[in-house]
Amino acid sequence: MKTILLIEDNAPIRENTAEILELAGYAVHTAENGKLGVEQALAVRPDLVICDIMMPVLDGYGVLHIFNQNPQLAGIPFIFLTAKTERTDQRRGMELGADDYLTKPFDETELLSAITGRLNRFRRLQPDYDLRGEGGLHEFLDDARAVGDLQRLSVDRKPHTVRKKQDIYREGDEPARVYFVQSGRVKTVKTTGGGKELITGLYGPGEFFGYLSVLQRTPYDDSAVAVDDADLVHIPKSDFLQLVMHNAEVGQQFIRLLAGRVREREQQLLDMAYNSIRRRVADTLLHMHEQAGSTPEAAIQLSRDDLAAIVGTAPESLIRTLSEFRQDGLIELTPKNIRVLQPAKLRNGHW
Repeated sequence: MKTILLIEDNAPIRENTAEILELAGYAVHTAENGKLGVEQALAVRPDLVICDIMMPVLDGYGVLHIFNQNPQLAGIPFIFLTAKTERTDQRRGMELGADDYLTKPFDETELLSAITGRLNRFRRLQPDYDLRGEGGLHEFLDDARAVGDLQRLSVDRKPHTVRKKQDIYREGDEPARVYFVQSGRVKTVKTTGGGKELITGLYGPGEFFGYLSVLQRTPYDDSAVAVDDADLVHIPKSDFLQLVMHNAEVGQQFIRLLAGRVREREQQLLDMAYNSIRRRVADTLLHMHEQAGSTPEAAIQLSRDDLAAIVGTAPESLIRTLSEFRQDGLIELTPKNIRVLQPAKLRNGHW
């Protein structure tokens, strides 16, 4: 049974719409404002979201922005529900990545048709396919080939093992393939003329990388290096481009991935320009804590040099800041791991 999250501040509309959806065979979760809706989505990931735009606490645009930024929520089909009919409002919603737009008042047929269309047509890379295992990637490629009506997809599905600290490609190389991480982690790095590194991306199981240069048909503008021993699946450039060009749904998802990475880089630059070192370290620890599972036992396993390269500071400054956080009881440090003990204080601290 598909689960739908309905976020609507008008109680009669929320209750009536939920009843229609339940009668149609959907499991329905409801929220009266955007903040509660995001919290519910994080607790139970829905298959589709129907969200009003004008709401207290957090409006629909803010909800969609959070969904796009959060890896746990990115890619969920999103339908805006609003009384507004102005074209500018519709355009803004679509520019943010909404998949459809329903104007109130709407009838039952219109609502169910929009939902069915989104669920049937929307092929997400995650989590419809369990990309953390070999079978999920094969299923994705097989389905993409079928949906795109491709004659063949000659991807070499045998994983290639790379050792820790081994180069995968170097800045300036011509792209020959797109990479999929089956196990381990990979970092992408830009190096200054003075030899300093800035980590621009960290990729784990179930994630693609190296596709931007393939899409742009330009040499790589960064380098990729294995953080751990990693197994990578290679998707040849020609097959990847054929897949994206012939399958609009797959192409849409890589555009979403690309947009998310661009936003991350923009935020990284803003943080480096305006935030204090303590704020940047705190935000990086929180982000990696979420990636590790957000539990008290979740461990951040990354070298101090790599963590400093993500923050954009010298290792000495990072180590000093980590020591201060440990003294404040915010984190636990071991030679190999960092555990976040008080995420709320890290998030709300005035650094």
